[in-house]
Amino acid sequence: MEECHKVKVCRMCKSSKIEKFLDLGFTPPSDGFLAAEQLERPETHYPLDVCICHDCGLVQLGYVVSPEILFRTDYPYESSTTRSGREHFLDMSRYICKRFGLRPNSLVIDVGSNVGVLLLGFKEQGMSVLGIDPATNIAEIANRKGIETWPEFFNTEIAEKVVKKKGKASVITGTNVFAHIHDLHDVARAVDMILRDDGIFVIEAPYLVDTLNNLEYDTIYHEHLSYISVRPLVSFFKKFNMDVFDVLRVKIHGGSIRVFVCRKGRQKISENVDALLKLEEAERVYFMERLKKFAHDVKRQKEELLCLLVNLKKEGKRIVGVSAPAKGNTLLNYCKIDAVTLDYLTEKAEVKIGRFSPGMHIPVVPDKKLLEDKPDYALLLAWNFADEIIRNLDEYRKAGGKFIIPIPSPRIVQ
Repeated sequence: MEECHKVKVCRMCKSSKIEKFLDLGFTPPSDGFLAAEQLERPETHYPLDVCICHDCGLVQLGYVVSPEILFRTDYPYESSTTRSGREHFLDMSRYICKRFGLRPNSLVIDVGSNVGVLLLGFKEQGMSVLGIDPATNIAEIANRKGIETWPEFFNTEIAEKVVKKKGKASVITGTNVFAHIHDLHDVARAVDMILRDDGIFVIEAPYLVDTLNNLEYDTIYHEHLSYISVRPLVSFFKKFNMDVFDVLRVKIHGGSIRVFVCRKGRQKISENVDALLKLEEAERVYFMERLKKFAHDVKRQKEELLCLLVNLKKEGKRIVGVSAPAKGNTLLNYCKIDAVTLDYLTEKAEVKIGRFSPGMHIPVVPDKKLLEDKPDYALLLAWNFADEIIRNLDEYRKAGGKFIIPIPSPRIVQ
């Protein structure tokens, strides 16, 4: 197994016309939280840089780390730790069932299903559900919850087994997972094998336009291989005789898009598709000038954040981090913010508590520590759920605690 390799051709169109515009240095995998005994062992860091394909427009990482390293065992991400996240997936399942008039017991497959939050919504709507997720520990949690989940990578080999055992699917979903997969051609072939003639494939991922405009560079990490926009998706799915027939913008994760795909000609193509294609051109997201400005602004944000934190420490203030998402580890590693600056990180997710953040080795403790300890400032790493987290920690705020929201530029919330 090759741990890491440099990308030489675009994963969507296979063009060699790819060019780097952002370099975030070398970082460990963002979900690679460490047990105490692992702190004394070598920790592998991989290059984290971002390129654009000048032919199809796909923005993608310049290096690919093996998914066996990133996802296979002991994966610490659970998709159900925030109420707003759970509500988002429940609303999504209801929307799809209603819009497409799914009949009871229609098969819905979720790729990268995690602990089964989205599938639980479909199950409540009377659908037959199957999750496919390579993280064995996460698949076990989902199965205990009554959501049948196969601990496998999604590919054509698994697609054959699905069709034999379950039949064909009315809906296949992939929320925050399509952008994680290197061999997208194999994924498209697998979808083609499983999907009914009138079925739909639904992708949800952070939107490149929002990533650039809101300076969301912390969403860049080794698990996120592609940074999705509409133009490359339209041309990619055409290769497989499929249409991108609708695209909706949604607020989750700092701004995402929900992309609907069908077999060619099976659905009327919404005006939303053309509207977003025009938006991407107007925002110049495929031009190096715009992308290099983003890279310049990333460096400026790093300087501003470090300046703020250093000045607070000089004043004798105590600072901790609230939440320990993967995106937070990109920010911590790129800015070199370690346990000297942040006393600890607080978390709800049991799988992370008692461990240490990758790279910077900051201890992860339960959320209640914040209320017991009452540090002066809390750096909010899961800023995409800022409203909910600040509301949940109102007791801390009332006791004089202040929050630092780092993205798009550092600001203090009292």
